[in-house]
Amino acid sequence: MIFSLAILSPPSAEASHSAYQFAQALLTQGHQLYRVFFYHDGAYHGSALNVSPQNETDLNHHWQALQKKYQLDIVVCIAAGLKRGIVDVAEATRYEKPAANLLEGMALSGLGQWVDAVVVSDRFITFGA
Repeated sequence: MIFSLAILSPPSAEASHSAYQFAQALLTQGHQLYRVFFYHDGAYHGSALNVSPQNETDLNHHWQALQKKYQLDIVVCIAAGLKRGIVDVAEATRYEKPAANLLEGMALSGLGQWVDAVVVSDRFITFGA
């Protein structure tokens, strides 16, 4: 079965932890994860600059590791990312920012990627509000 996920909550939220655990479980069971789309405060998952307290899970880097292991398509909504200070090299240059901070393996893109994921996937599941 083909799944895609939309994650709307920040890395510190329980919904984000549930999304990560769900993604791990479906991949382990042999399902396909077509796309993970971070939107609203979920865009914070794309920041390479987040530092989690020692007693908390570093979800940003866990998603990055999952992306590398399974070659996942992980997208941060460009509008949500820009609003929250998440930029790739192209956007940093475009807006004359001193550096990019999007995690390697993730991409900035628009809501068209969300629509594509809905069309291609058998199940599209949203985590967070």
